[in-house]
Amino acid sequence: MSWTLLFTERYNRRAARFLRRHPELRDAYRKTLLLLEANPHHPSLRLHALKGRLQGMHSVSINISYRITLELLIDGQRLIPIDIGSHDTVYRG
Repeated sequence: MSWTLLFTERYNRRAARFLRRHPELRDAYRKTLLLLEANPHHPSLRLHALKGRLQGMHSVSINISYRITLELLIDGQRLIPIDIGSHDTVYRG
C-alpha cells in the first residue's frame, strides 16, 4: 500500500524557493518524493523521528546535506511535508 503526500501551500512555496536556489537537486528531490510515497521506511531516506522542539515530526534525507521534515500520520498513511533545506535550516524549528 502506498502513502499519500499532502502538500500545503506553505510547503510548496518553500520547496519552490529551495529548488530555485538548488536546481541541481531537482532530480534527487523528485526521487525522494517518489520513495516517500512508495515506502517512507526505505533505507536511503534515513527516516527518523525528531526530538526536542520538533518532537512528533520526522525527517528524511534528500542527500547528505539536505533534508525534508514532515508529519507522519500513520492513520490513513499520510505524509505532510513541512520544511525543506539544509540540516541546520530545517532543524532550527
